[in-house]
Amino acid sequence: MAEQGQRRHGYREGLGGELLAEFLGTFVLILLGCASVAVAVAGLPGSGRQSDAFGPANWLIIAFGWGFAVVFGVYVAGGVSGAHINPAVTLAFAVRRAFPWRKVVPYVFAQLVGAFVAAALVFATYSWAIDAFNAKAGLPRNQSLDTFAIFATFPAKYFAGSWWGPLLDQVVGTAVLVLLIFALIDARNTAPAANLGPFLIGMAVTAIGLTFGPNAGYAINPARDLGPRLWTFLTGWGDIALPGSYQWFSWYFWIPIVGPLVGAVIGAVVYDLFIGHVVAARTAPEPGRTSDQPPPAE
Repeated sequence: MAEQGQRRHGYREGLGGELLAEFLGTFVLILLGCASVAVAVAGLPGSGRQSDAFGPANWLIIAFGWGFAVVFGVYVAGGVSGAHINPAVTLAFAVRRAFPWRKVVPYVFAQLVGAFVAAALVFATYSWAIDAFNAKAGLPRNQSLDTFAIFATFPAKYFAGSWWGPLLDQVVGTAVLVLLIFALIDARNTAPAANLGPFLIGMAVTAIGLTFGPNAGYAINPARDLGPRLWTFLTGWGDIALPGSYQWFSWYFWIPIVGPLVGAVIGAVVYDLFIGHVVAARTAPEPGRTSDQPPPAE
């Protein structure tokens, strides 16, 4: 009886608990995000609830679906792990020395596993719609770019096989995302109050989807793309998934990995250079005087 009420120590208290949170937060992100694409691509048309071709309204479903997926993923994991739910964000925090490097690889692994499992569940629930879509189009799964897009990303036709354009898109999109995240969580700046941070981070993702999305699907998260991409490779999408080759692109798989990682570092450096160091200088006490001491009279 004396032991009742005492705190039990175990893997959940330390890094293990953080990894569980990162797994579940990323799972929620990918589950809701990929499911929103499934609705827009195969669910609505196949269910008889939409007669028009894929259009702007479907894109809005995807943009807001991913935005709210981020919101709820962050709310799920934020209090335990900080809800990085994105290897690029984890890297950015480590580069800023706000996160220990020893945790980077475990966090990334948990995020990838969460994304993979979520993709499997989306596939399980939408496999009938996917198969019906492919049958109507007269395409085998390994030639169906549209249904692959439910899970992972690919570049627009106008890039005409270029790697540079999609890579630049991923660098820019992720840099903007990380810069906005740091602005929204910086209590020295104008960080939102009343626990609204996760909502506004999700809206930042929505804004990126509405402004940069058509270029390359705005992965802006290596786990968001690689985890589901691995699932599609194992379940029949073949070369479209890995190495990421189709009619107008080839060996694309590395771009949604490298681009976001580079962009995250750039976003972190830009925020600190233009804002972070400025607000730090303005809020730090003067040398030799504590912050609660009044300044000397002129």
